[in-house]
Order: sequence, then structure tokens, then C-alpha cells
Amino acid sequence: MSKTETTEQTEPLDHGEAGSQLSTAPKEEPTGGPTLGVVGWIRWFWRQLTSMRVALILLFLLSLGAIPGSLIPQNSADEFKVNAFKADNPTLSPVYDKLQLFDVYSSVWFSAIYILLFVSLIGCIVPRTWQFVGQLRARPPGAPGRLTRLPAYTSWRTEADPEQVRAAALAMLKGRRFRAHTVGDAVAAEKGYLREAGNLLFHIALIVMLVAFATGQLFKSEGGKLVVEGRGFSNTLTQYDDFRSGSLFSTDELAPFSFKLNSFTGTYEKSGPQRGTPRTFEASVRYSKAGGPDKQAIIRVNEPLKVEGSKVYLIAHGYAPVITVRDGKGQVVYSGAVPLLPIDNNVTSTGALKVMDGYRDTKGKKTQLGFQAFFVPTFAGAGKGDMFSQFPGLEFPVLALTGYHGDLRVDSGLPQNVYQLDKSEMTQFKEGGKPLAKRLLPGETMTLPNGAGSVTFEKEIKEWASFQISQQPGDGLALAGAIAAIAGLVGSLFIQRRRVWVRAVRGEDGVTVVEMAGLGRSESAKLPEELAELAATLNEQAPTAPDPDSERAEQQ
Repeated sequence: MSKTETTEQTEPLDHGEAGSQLSTAPKEEPTGGPTLGVVGWIRWFWRQLTSMRVALILLFLLSLGAIPGSLIPQNSADEFKVNAFKADNPTLSPVYDKLQLFDVYSSVWFSAIYILLFVSLIGCIVPRTWQFVGQLRARPPGAPGRLTRLPAYTSWRTEADPEQVRAAALAMLKGRRFRAHTVGDAVAAEKGYLREAGNLLFHIALIVMLVAFATGQLFKSEGGKLVVEGRGFSNTLTQYDDFRSGSLFSTDELAPFSFKLNSFTGTYEKSGPQRGTPRTFEASVRYSKAGGPDKQAIIRVNEPLKVEGSKVYLIAHGYAPVITVRDGKGQVVYSGAVPLLPIDNNVTSTGALKVMDGYRDTKGKKTQLGFQAFFVPTFAGAGKGDMFSQFPGLEFPVLALTGYHGDLRVDSGLPQNVYQLDKSEMTQFKEGGKPLAKRLLPGETMTLPNGAGSVTFEKEIKEWASFQISQQPGDGLALAGAIAAIAGLVGSLFIQRRRVWVRAVRGEDGVTVVEMAGLGRSESAKLPEELAELAATLNEQAPTAPDPDSERAEQQ
């Protein structure tokens, strides 16, 4: 039996009908503009928009458009950072405003790219899907007239009948999960339809992710809340410190639940090069759904509490020293934990205490008090005229207070930052002609001059945690789209669509000539290997006939 050989040709060939249906890509259109007036231009524009090339360009532009949304503060995320950026960059800010760079994801230009990409993908996928369905319903085309011109080819002679060879080839190819049938004197087979299916799945998944993104933007809600230990939160609009939502979101859709912060636990590395690095960062809460029983939960970074379709994320923490303010008669006019905002990694914190009601000065006149607070959990800088924290844990807490009296302007009708004092109508307390400011250890008291009262830094220091409560209805759809996109991409990259033909005809000498050839959508070294394997399997059922020249030589 002669050895089965497989040949591979490299020159470009026109394979005719055999290769014409391996791709569902749209046929190339002439690039010249139409001369059919308005309708012609509309058709030309539609052909360009629904081409895969334009879809890729739009996808690239969408990625580029998202970059400023990540680098420039956004009004939808943090208006305070936007205002700070505008104050620090008075020249750039008007330009950014005109270009809508502070509202990238709701800007006209980003929405235009988004909508055009959506239309382009749909216009691209629909015709290719119908064409693919047509190919699935059709049978593989018959064998070309000259199989020797195909990239992978092999042949041998056998004493088996052509009908037997074709029957064996048909059974073998179907057993290898080829779609196969007999056409004339050859068996035609095709495999690898999942490649195009994966390609279509990938593009459909992109549409799904675009829909999920749009759904999330239109129906989302997101808000922040700072909660001190022992206090709680109820998911109603008035409870939020800040709140943002999509244009189609209704406050009636807020999930009915509440939670209370039992305690916050934060531990840090105490030595070595990673001193101060957080090791434990978790909030213990008790939560309940509307009318349901209380439940305990631990919220950690990237491990949110999931309740009623909402997620509660732990995003920050800090300290809230307990401060008591008394008037000149010794009556308590304020007592409670005052949350202070961290300004560095060692939780050096600043904030303000505002006594708006209940205080009267030595003359019995109602007035308001304000205290600028500066807090460090582990004091450093003694004797250097400075005060800073050298460790984020509570090892040596010190509170510095500067007192003011007058009008806090909280009734002016203008919004105020609760962590800052409006000193425009306030007068600083003075003692001995010098501004009154004092550093306090836990348990110490600062006496206000002229019998105006006192301020005590209590020994209890509470911690607070900042939570982000978000409702993103498109998250599940986006995840499903991402998984489908990956699966489709894997299929389109690693599955090769190919066709195989087996022709068996009786030669002039009465011996059957078997020809096998393969054609792939793209060049691959695996096609000749697969054809060789198929040929070896078929050769076992239709073995190679003895060479007549060899027999005559042996007889001589």
C-alpha cells in the first residue's frame, strides 16, 4: 500500500462556488458616491454606517470618549470635586464646560457616538444573521471540478467500489460531526459553523451591553451617607447626604430597607515598611427589609450588603470625637459625636461643630457658636509648632479647637458645607487679646473667655463609615453580555470553518481513484493535518491498491 500524501498550495486561487459562501461578510460595494439624489445619498450613508469598518471606528471613538470621563471630575459623581477643579483651573474650566467634559456620559457628542454605534451594530448584524441562517439551511456545495487546485489535497487508488468508498466517507464525516451529503460522484462536507455563530454572538453581546449601559444610566440611583456608630439610615431621599439618579428613575422605586451601624473596625500594620496599611476594614450593621426581621451583616470593601435589589458599599471611614458644649450657666447646649473628614492617609481630619440653637451669651442674647476642629488620631509635631498624625489608629488622639460666635448664616437660604464654617458674620473668641485656640486631650475642657461657657473633648471617640447605596438595574444584563461576548470571541478566534470533499470514480483500468481535498475560510496548518487524518481513516476501509508497475517488476 502506497503512503497517503497531503499537499498544501500557497498561491492565491479562485475556488469558485466552493469558497464563495464561507463568509457572511457583506459584499464590497463601489466606494464612489451615488448619483441618485437624496435617496441615493441616504442609501450610501446607510451602507457606510452599517459596515463593520464603521462599527469598529465608532467603538474606538466610544472608548476614547470615555477617557475624559475617567480623568476629569464629573458632576454626576462628585459636584464638590468639579467645583474645586473649576476653582483651581479658571482658564480651562470654561472650555471644558463648552465641550461638556464635566458631564461626559450625558453629553450630546457621547450620546451621538453611542446611538450611531447601536444603529451600526444592528444594521450590521441583521443581514449577516439572515445570511447565516440561510447557510445553515443549505447543504454544502458540490465538489469543484479540479480538487487538485485546493490548498489541501491527497489521493490514492483502491480496489473498493466507488459506491462503497463514498458510503464509507459519508459515514466517517458524519461521525466527525461534519454536515455531509453525496453530490454526484463525491461527498461534500462542512464543519465549523460555530465560528460565524461566535462572531454574531460577539456583536449581539455588544448590543446587549450597550442596552445594559443605557438602562443603567436611565434607571439608576446612587447616593452617599455618612453614618456614625450607633446611628442608622433609612432608604428614603431625605436621608441621603448626596443623591444622583437617572432621568427615568422615580423615588418611589427606592428599595424599602434600613440599617444601623453597630460598630466599625479598622486595624493597621504597626511596624515595617507597610506601617499604617489597613488590615481590617469592616462595618458591622443590623439591617431589615420593610416589615421584616432584623438581620446582622458585615460590610467590607468590595463586599457590599445586597438587599432588595440595592447594594450598600463601604467606601470610607473616619473619626467622630464626642464633644460637649456648655453655656455660661453650665447647661449643656450641645453634646454628640462630630464627624471629621480625613485629609491624608494617617486620618488627619478637619471639620466644624455648629451650635445653632439653645445658646445665649452672658447678656442672655441668643447667638450661635462655631468651632473649627482639627483632629489627629496619633499626635506628632510637639514642640515644632505643627500638628499632624503619624499613624491612622487611635494611639494618641489630640483635638485642636478654634472658637467663634455670631451668625453661622445657616438661615441665609444658601447651601452650606456642614464640615466648614462660614466666618463672614462670626467673631473669633479672644483671650488676653489673642485668638482663642487650644489643643485638647480626651477628657480635657477648653473654657471660653468672659464666662461664655466651655467645650469638653469627651473620652469617647466614635468612628464613622461612609456608604454608597446604589441601584443598577442593568448590571445583570451587562454581566450576561460580557460573558456572551467572551464566549463568542473565543468561538470566532479558535474555531475554523472548513469544507472537505471526497470524490471516488472508477479509472480506465477499472481501479477506483479516491481524491480528498479541503478548503478553509482562512489559511491554517491544521487543515492539511485534519485532511491527512481523515484520509488515513478512510484508507483503512478503502486500502490502497497494489501498484501495477511494482507487480510486473516482481514477476520479472
